[in-house]
Amino acid sequence: MRPPPLGGRHLLLAAAGGLLLLLAGCAWIPSEGERAQFTKTVPMEETRAGAREQLNFSQRWPREGWWREFRSPELNRLMDLALKDNPGLKVASARLRLAQALVRVEGARLLPFLDAEAELTVERISSHGVFAALNPEVAGIRIMSGMISPLSFRYEFDFWGKNRAALEAALGEAAAEEAERAETRLLLTTAVARAYFRMVALRQQLDLTRDMVQLRRTLSELAETRFKLGLDSADAVKQALVEQESANKREAGVRDQLELQKNLLARLIGSGPDVTSHLTTHPVPIPARVPWPTHLPLELLAHRPDLTAALYHTEAAAQRIKEAKAVFFPSVDLTAFVGTNALVLTKGANHLANLLFSGSSITYGVAPGVRIPWFEGGRLRGELSAQRAEYDRAVELYNDTLLHAVQEVADSLSAWRETSAIREAHQHLLAAQREKLAFVQVRLHSGLDDRRPVLEQQHAVLEQEYAARVLEADQLVAAVDLVEALGGGYHNQIRMEPLEQEAQ
Repeated sequence: MRPPPLGGRHLLLAAAGGLLLLLAGCAWIPSEGERAQFTKTVPMEETRAGAREQLNFSQRWPREGWWREFRSPELNRLMDLALKDNPGLKVASARLRLAQALVRVEGARLLPFLDAEAELTVERISSHGVFAALNPEVAGIRIMSGMISPLSFRYEFDFWGKNRAALEAALGEAAAEEAERAETRLLLTTAVARAYFRMVALRQQLDLTRDMVQLRRTLSELAETRFKLGLDSADAVKQALVEQESANKREAGVRDQLELQKNLLARLIGSGPDVTSHLTTHPVPIPARVPWPTHLPLELLAHRPDLTAALYHTEAAAQRIKEAKAVFFPSVDLTAFVGTNALVLTKGANHLANLLFSGSSITYGVAPGVRIPWFEGGRLRGELSAQRAEYDRAVELYNDTLLHAVQEVADSLSAWRETSAIREAHQHLLAAQREKLAFVQVRLHSGLDDRRPVLEQQHAVLEQEYAARVLEADQLVAAVDLVEALGGGYHNQIRMEPLEQEAQ
C-alpha cells in the first residue's frame, strides 16, 4: 500500500530540516591558525661566483651512473654488485612497493564495490527458548534456509573530496618513497665510491710502507756494520733499530686499516669479505673538471632526492588536512542488492533448490544512507589539529633539508677547492724532494758521499709519496661529495608551487 503523498508544506519542512542537518554536520570545523611557510630561496651567489673563479667546471649536473666517469672497471663492477645485493636498497624497494599498494587501496574507495554472496543455514528451534515460549507451535521444528545474492552494490558518494584527498595523499607518500629510494641509492653509491678510493690509497700506501721498511732495514744493517768497524757509536745502531720498528709498526697499521676498509666495502656491497679480497685496486685518475649547474639553489629541488621526498611529504600532509576536514561533513552512501531467498522445513529440504530459483523467491533492496557527525567528543577536531601540525612539521623539515642541501653544496665546493690546492702544493714539494734525491745520487756516484744520504733521501721521497696518496684520495672523495651534494644524477620533473591553499 502506497503512503499518502506529502503536501507542499510538508516537503518544505522536510527540505528545511535536511538543510539544517547538513549545516549542523559542518558547523564545528575549528578555525585555521598560522601555517608554516616554505623557504623559497637561499642566497649563495657569492659562493657560486668564488667557486667559478677558482675551479674548472663542466657546466652540467652529474649524470646517472656518475661513477663511470672515474674510468675504473673495478669500481663499476663493485657498483653493479652493490645495486643488486645491498640490503638497505632492498628495504627501500620494499617500502616503495608497500606505498604503491596503499595507493591502490585508497584508489578503490572512489569506485563502487560489487559483491556476490550465498548462504545455507540449517536450524532447530529450541523448545525451551524465548522464541518457543512466545510461539509454542514452532518449538522443536527444524528449518532450512538458503540465500543467493549474485549482485550486491555499495558506493560512497565523495561529495566533499575525502576519498580523493586520501588517494592524493597516498600518491604523495608513494612519490616520497620513490624519492627516498633514490636517496638510499645515492648514499649507497657514494659510500661505495669513498670506500673504494680510500682502499686504493691504502693499498698503494701499503706498498710504500713496505719499501720504507726495506730502506730502514738496509740503514740498520749499515749502522751495525759501521759500529763493528768502529766508524759509529752504538747510539746510531739503536736509533736505526727504533726507526726500523717504527716503519714496521706503520706497515702493520696500514695493513689493518686496509682490511677494515675492505670489510666495509664488502658490507656496503651486501656480500662477504671474500668479494673484496682480490681487488687489484689500480690508481684512479682524478677528474680535471667537476660538474656544476648554472642555477642554484632552486634547481636543487629537482635534482636532490631528499628535497623531492620532503616536498612530496608536505603535499601528502596537505591532502591529509583536506581529508580530515571532509569528515566533518555528512557522508552519503548507497547500497543495493538483488537475489533470492527461501526457507523450508527440513523435511522438505529437497524443495529448497526449486524455491531458490523460482521467481517468487526473488528479493531486492535499495538503501541510501546519510551519516552526520554531530558530536564525537572532539575526535574530529583533534584529528584535524594533528594533521595541521603534521603539515607544519613537514614544511619545516623541507626547509631544514633545503638549508642542509645548500650547506652540503658549499662544503663540498670548499673541500674540492682546498684539496686541489693542497695536492698541487704537495706535488711541488714531491718534485723538490725527487730533485734533491737526484742531487744526492750524483754525490754518491762522484764519491763525495756514501749510501746513507741516498737511502735517507729515498725514504723522504717515499714519505711524500705516502702523503700524496692520502691527498689524492681526499680529492677523489671531495669529487664524490660534490656529486652527492648535487643529487648524483637524480632528476624529477617537480614544480615548486605554494601549497598553503591546499593546507587551509
